[in-house]
Amino acid sequence: MAKTIFTKDPVKYIPALAEALKGMEEFSVPEWANFVKTGVSRERPPADEDFWYIRAASILRQLYIKGVVGVGKLRNRYGSRKDRGGRPDKFVKSGGKIIRVILQQAEAAGLVEKVLRLQHGRRLTVAGRDLLDSIEVEEKKGLNFEDLSVKSVETIEQDIDEEDVNEVAENLENDIEVEENKEDIKDGE
Repeated sequence: MAKTIFTKDPVKYIPALAEALKGMEEFSVPEWANFVKTGVSRERPPADEDFWYIRAASILRQLYIKGVVGVGKLRNRYGSRKDRGGRPDKFVKSGGKIIRVILQQAEAAGLVEKVLRLQHGRRLTVAGRDLLDSIEVEEKKGLNFEDLSVKSVETIEQDIDEEDVNEVAENLENDIEVEENKEDIKDGE
């Protein structure tokens, strides 16, 4: 299945998806969300009223793009540089509570499921993928898939003789011996 999300402009797509998530009763802003920073690197909690829904839309988009993703990878994705005063800035992961609760809400809505096999994490369900595909926004500018062409490359098949392989191996051995002799002469000087 082709990922149509790459053709959609994320600047317009994420707010449109956030508006769709506002209408779902499973996605509700917890009481503590207005008082909590998103990570150690931040000085204040988010000021945007729609922050919760925008972050949820962004997380669902990341799940669509990357497939199976865990909380740790998402913490890396939303992390940022911490201002440490006179010392150099340092990258710090974002907090995990907000991400974890959003993923739990998405599970309750039936958009996300846990994967416990080879790759641990969460992935979109068919209903989640359908929801993300149903969001219509204009496509990115500069992408023109009609002009895209695929060129085939000719391959040349050759029969390789053992004699040719042996000859190449002998030449390599001779070159190595010459290099070793040059190094010995330099060391002797």
